[in-house]
Amino acid sequence: MLSVKPWKADAIMRLVLSVMVCVFAGSVLMSAQHYVTVGGKVNPKLFFALVAGALGCLAATLVLVSRPWPLENLSRRLLTLMVCAYSGLVLGLWAQQTSGAAGAPSSIWRVIVASLSFQGASLVLIARFVRAHKLSWSEAFGLSNQRRRAALLGMAVALLFLPLGWGLQQASALVMTHLPRFKLQPEEQLPVHLLRVSMSWAGRLTLGAAAILLAPLAEEILFRGILYPAIKQLGFPRLALWGSALLFAAVHMNAVTFVPLTVLAVVLTALYERTDNLLAPIIAHALFNTLNFVTLFLIEQTGAS
Repeated sequence: MLSVKPWKADAIMRLVLSVMVCVFAGSVLMSAQHYVTVGGKVNPKLFFALVAGALGCLAATLVLVSRPWPLENLSRRLLTLMVCAYSGLVLGLWAQQTSGAAGAPSSIWRVIVASLSFQGASLVLIARFVRAHKLSWSEAFGLSNQRRRAALLGMAVALLFLPLGWGLQQASALVMTHLPRFKLQPEEQLPVHLLRVSMSWAGRLTLGAAAILLAPLAEEILFRGILYPAIKQLGFPRLALWGSALLFAAVHMNAVTFVPLTVLAVVLTALYERTDNLLAPIIAHALFNTLNFVTLFLIEQTGAS
């Protein structure tokens, strides 16, 4: 049974908002990189003024979100926050539109920026979140609870779920191709596509590090370690389970993997409940990604030879 977590509602709101701001800032940086590489629709001075303005407003938003909100000037702080956030959003969207980045080809750079702006930023923000609750990482996520058992169960779950995940993905792709009315076509996830076309070992190692190390750690802490218990403890266990699972699948932004990732999230949540140690779903997630990564790499190597 999962132990009670002392997560504060305002701290969770700050964390989620901060992660969203960092992700959007990452998309603005990707637009700037595309503009530098191939050019855009406006002159450079205007474009980089938009980028600088957007990033400045987003940085101010992060600072405002992180500070205490005393009741005596709450309305003023809220107004300032909204002005900074919406200004950053408008300027960032304007920069993206004029950069010509829509439909830009995939690149290792995009994976690096996306990983650092989401998973990397999440880990930094979660560290602050844990400190704000005056807990150690072990206390916050049960990392010292029967570690060997948690690790073994995590590995077992990954091995058992792997064929089910592949089957669900194939079934999803098959269903999508038989729904011509909705014009849905299965698309590879960006890291998978890049692994297929990447020629350098540096690129492959970057993809591997992001998929095997960074993503499982950050995503499990955020979705299973924080969001799930917080919603459950409010008295909504089903919403906590399915809401966190659906959100986990949605952030990967790939229709063909939505169902298998939702099922995986439910399984990982059950594993966390069973062990009360977040190490178990972290290991399961990391091993699942590792097996997928290695399998795809071997298939590509066999096809190339």
